[in-house]
Amino acid sequence: MLNIRRRKTLTPLEQLLMEYVWAHPGCTAETCREGVAPQRALKDSTIRTILRNLEEKGYAAHEVDGRTFVYRAVDTKRNVAVQAAQQLIDRFCGGSVEELLVGLVDNQVLEPKQLQRLAAKIVSRRENRA
Repeated sequence: MLNIRRRKTLTPLEQLLMEYVWAHPGCTAETCREGVAPQRALKDSTIRTILRNLEEKGYAAHEVDGRTFVYRAVDTKRNVAVQAAQQLIDRFCGGSVEELLVGLVDNQVLEPKQLQRLAAKIVSRRENRA
């Protein structure tokens, strides 16, 4: 089983900023503020607070360039999604991925043909690793 890092979940504002950080590695607080402005106008102090929270939660990190903080994501978006999914599976499905997948099919979130395509992709990836 994978060693899944337990992180606190993202708030909607944190998610908005993380989306920007993932798309723009090496961004500053100012570029974040400008980048998310079309979706949400935020004050500079709010952006800096959210970025600090993202660091505390383990989603982002910064380096200092002169006097400017330059931010990057600590992990990929896919890995963060996997960690969130694992937490859901542990909490609501007793740790059973099968239970989650059957529930997705039963509730018509995932079509049986999609599940078959996923199974084929998994087999293909395993064969490529061997």
